[in-house]
Amino acid sequence: MHGDVPVVEASASDTLSAPGGAKRRLPVGAEPQPRGGVHFRLWAPRCREIAVEIEGLPALALATESGGYCSVYAGDARPGMRYRFRTDTADRLLPDPASRFQPEGPHGPSEIVDPAAFGWTDQAWGGRRRDDLVIYEMHVGTFTPQGGWQAAAAQLPELAALGITCIELMPVADFPGRFGWGYDGVNLFAPTRLYGRPDDLRDFVDRAHALGIAVILDVVYNHLGPDGNFLKCFSTSYCTDRYENEWGEAVNFDGPDSGPVREFFLANAGYWIDEFHLDGLRLDATQQIFDVSGDNIVAAVTRRARQAGRGRVIFVVGENEPQHARLMRPPEQGGYGLDALWNDDFHHSATVALTGRREAYYSDYRGTPREFVAAAKHGFLYQGQHYPWQDQRRGAPALDLPAESFVVFLQNHDQVANSAAGLRMQALTSPGRYRAMTAFMLLMPGLPMLFQGQEFAASTPFLYFADHNPELGKAVNEGRLDFLAQFPSLTDPETVRGLADPGADATFRRCVLDHGERERHAAAYALHRDLLALRRADPVLGRRPARVDGTPVGEQAWLLRYFADAADRLLLVNFGQDLTLAPMPEPLAAPIEGLAWQVLWSSEAPLYGGGGAPPLYCHGDLHIPGESALVLGPGPVTAASAPELQPGWQKKTHERRPGDG
Repeated sequence: MHGDVPVVEASASDTLSAPGGAKRRLPVGAEPQPRGGVHFRLWAPRCREIAVEIEGLPALALATESGGYCSVYAGDARPGMRYRFRTDTADRLLPDPASRFQPEGPHGPSEIVDPAAFGWTDQAWGGRRRDDLVIYEMHVGTFTPQGGWQAAAAQLPELAALGITCIELMPVADFPGRFGWGYDGVNLFAPTRLYGRPDDLRDFVDRAHALGIAVILDVVYNHLGPDGNFLKCFSTSYCTDRYENEWGEAVNFDGPDSGPVREFFLANAGYWIDEFHLDGLRLDATQQIFDVSGDNIVAAVTRRARQAGRGRVIFVVGENEPQHARLMRPPEQGGYGLDALWNDDFHHSATVALTGRREAYYSDYRGTPREFVAAAKHGFLYQGQHYPWQDQRRGAPALDLPAESFVVFLQNHDQVANSAAGLRMQALTSPGRYRAMTAFMLLMPGLPMLFQGQEFAASTPFLYFADHNPELGKAVNEGRLDFLAQFPSLTDPETVRGLADPGADATFRRCVLDHGERERHAAAYALHRDLLALRRADPVLGRRPARVDGTPVGEQAWLLRYFADAADRLLLVNFGQDLTLAPMPEPLAAPIEGLAWQVLWSSEAPLYGGGGAPPLYCHGDLHIPGESALVLGPGPVTAASAPELQPGWQKKTHERRPGDG
């Protein structure tokens, strides 16, 4: 290799200037050129000699550039051709670290892809505002029996009709094996061949936009999978041992030679937004992304994603187990600029309330009305208090952040699978409680998220599955058992023997949704559909942001009041037995002057599988059925709501004190 030319810097523009007159979208990878041919570029400071071998063409040596980059222009190469790199650091041909497609998986050759060949129809699409989002977490491989983009796209009209406005795709960066969750991806720029070709993903996004649905992607920037990861053949600086990482080596974002590593991941963040028109990112396990530099990589990734959107609304949400609120604050306040974080506190409290189980990381929650009111008003429940389970403080003050900064959920891929049988929540609690908590979650302030199939009470479980080679599979299984051992209920030998094998094809197949359950479980589907319609169309519940206050009204009951200029709404939830609010010295329960409360919606409606609801008023006092939720609005005063209007009613006199005249 020879030569010394400037390093290409990434930007949000359509093309970048590159050595030799090439026009590039990204600083690395194989990119077709406007005049024909393909320009190849990668960062390979470890290699003294490197050549690209393109099918049917002579091998071409790459010329060195400054900073460890190298590149070559292949005039006879074209999209669809496959290629690999020959280096002096490996005894085999290697795929491109920035491959846009791996048709045979991570161990096979890379394929040249032309992103400009797809005919987009979403030119008028501007994205969805954060406040309008109803998120739907999707694992494409199990979302349909076919397990691909085309079959998933065929279900998009149904999701739009349900009221979904944002799909959150579990990771799709290519990984080895026949199936997996995607969190062990190794080809970060290559949509996995398991779900189709790159243009099939583009078509999925294009069709979603036509239906008003945004699409965001879960990306894993905290580690890389161990199988099929050839980055170290090009540079040993991609990872570092200076930090302990739960899933292997940490990525080097702040050490020696970290500049090109940062650029690699920043380019990836912009790539998904730019070339696939995605509407944002979900950043996995940000607490395991280590960076003590002056510009934290999480903040830099968020900026790059927004730049790549070119004016479209871009939504960036993070997972952060320690609940560091600064991730959601704007840069001018020292934050990282994320739009939202997942709210595990709400999930854990809801799980305790629904199941009564308090073990492992559920042990520091009580599932009380006070917790649910606090979650609705303040987001995280732990904002710096001592957290006995970890014997340290959890969270940081977040009282200044709006409710829409927190994603609330009853199910997600992790939490469903972190159990013995991967059962959905409706199988672990009573029908009435499940309907009531669903109503609270979908109507409370915050951004609601459903996990695929939740809307029709899917009977299929969601288990941990990963198709690894035998040696790695054994290690992964042992690690999985170690993780689950924190739950005492999962350590019994009989229970352990019954756990599904993550590497078995049958485990994967058991998790595939049956969309026929939309009709067979029509009551659950109607429940979610009508609640989302209320959230969207009700003149008060549909306001974002909403002015909300709340209070417990019993040992297992609470209310939220939504204020809206003489059109208030009251959301009442009762997890206990039938409850009459008498006496009720609580101003939040008081009706608007001159009016009374009337039922606008009830979780006990027979349409949803409920047993019907008794009258709202009992001798003038509000009456809430057991294990139910009610939405109330203002209505006319009636004899039921005002005892003084009933025949024969007599006003009670006030008690007199001794000495009164």
